[in-house]
Formats: sequence, structure tokens, C-alpha cells
Amino acid sequence: MRRVLVSAVVIAASFAISSAAQTPKEVTLIAPGGIRAAIEQMIPAFEKKTGYKVNATFGSGGGTHKQIAQGEVFDVPIVQPPYADVTASGNVVENTATPLASVAVGICVKKGAPKPDISTPDAVKKMLLSAKSIAVPDAALGAAAGVTINKMLKDMGIDDQIEPKLTRPRGNGPGGAGGGNALASMVANGEVEIGMTFYSEINDPGVTKVGILPKEIAPRTSLVGFISSHGKNPEGAKALLAYISSPEAMAVYKEVGMEPAK
Repeated sequence: MRRVLVSAVVIAASFAISSAAQTPKEVTLIAPGGIRAAIEQMIPAFEKKTGYKVNATFGSGGGTHKQIAQGEVFDVPIVQPPYADVTASGNVVENTATPLASVAVGICVKKGAPKPDISTPDAVKKMLLSAKSIAVPDAALGAAAGVTINKMLKDMGIDDQIEPKLTRPRGNGPGGAGGGNALASMVANGEVEIGMTFYSEINDPGVTKVGILPKEIAPRTSLVGFISSHGKNPEGAKALLAYISSPEAMAVYKEVGMEPAK
């Protein structure tokens, strides 16, 4: 009887070890929504190539930045500059800072609607003043695109005139993240005339992507990847960061409307 029990234990242990070996190790990542389209496109190829399983979390630029600085553990955190507080927190390995891409604020209109001219700062100002309604991300929820847009309107001296036209949709992600998708949906449904958010977040088939705003009035937002100091899978983190900064990744960033870092 004892021999049978020992054999059963050995078989169970062997099965457990075999199952563990067959279960892909998880790599966790956190990033702002501006890079979501690109990362989600890369994940299947990375998983197939390495055998790792990626668990990605996306939120607002400010919200994800705060999560990392406060010590929430993700193997690969992606943040936007300035990030002195993130490196000072000790929650990332500072010398692993890897520029990935930058994202610009873009414009969308309902599919079939005329495309406004946004080729110059003056053309953008004219477009904004003539628009009846505009949807933008909410800077108060940490949306980096919203912060850029608010500053642009103030610098143009038209923030008081434009404010009554603005709608700030809230997404269904953490802290209201995912507002870019909600915003594009409002434009597609005809609820607002113009949508302004990060160009890479405009993916609704019911809208037309007009283009990106001139750099002079809407600076690009850079995104930088790190390896966590406290991650549960440092080898997986190293592999994932290498992949999302590879030449293949740069092509994906360009494809979704971002500006590759290299």
C-alpha cells in the first residue's frame, strides 16, 4: 500500500512539474493609452516568439505614471517624460530607460464629413473657432492628450471661447482611461463634430482621421520603457522591452500613426 502511495505522489509531482513547464511565464506591462494600439498589435508575435504570456494594463498617462511612482509592480512600465519621480522612487532600473516612440494629437471627423484644414496653426485656430462641438480627453483624469490640448488652447488665447463647445468623455478603463475610444465613438455617432486626441487612439471605423496637429502648437508626447526593479519576471521583462524597441516594433509604431524613436 505504501509503495502505491509513493508511486502516486511521484506521478502527481511529475505531472505538476510538467504542467508548470508547459505553462508560459507571465510578463506584466503598464502603459499609457497612446501606445495601446501598437503594443496590442505586437503582443501575439512576441508571445509566439518567446513563449511568454503578456498581461498588459493601459490607462491615462498621468494615472499610469502615478501607479509606477507609487510602487505598483509591473515587469515593464512605460512612462512619458518628465519621469524624475519614477526613477527617484527606485521602482524602475534607471539605466534601462529605452525610448520607444512619440505620439501626436490628431483630429477626426465623422466618416463622409468634409476634412478641415489643420496644416498650419492659423488653420487649426480657424477650425476650432468655427466648430460647433468638440470632444477632447479629460486632463483632470490624467489624460496626456488633454493636457496638451488645454495648453494649446490657452497659448492660442481661445480657451474661454472654446470651453463651452468641449465635451470630455470618460472611458471605461481604470480612472476613466480609454477616453480616446469613447471620443471617436461620439464623433462617429454624430454627437460631436470634431474629435481631438492622440492620433494612435483614433480607431473607430465610423470616423475619418484628418491628420495630426502642427508641432508648433501641439508638442509630441514621448514614451519610454523601463524594466522594473521589483518585477516578478526580470528575464521576461528584458525580452519584452527588447522586442518593443526592436526594428519590427518601430514599423508597428509608424503603422499606427506614432513617430518611432529610431
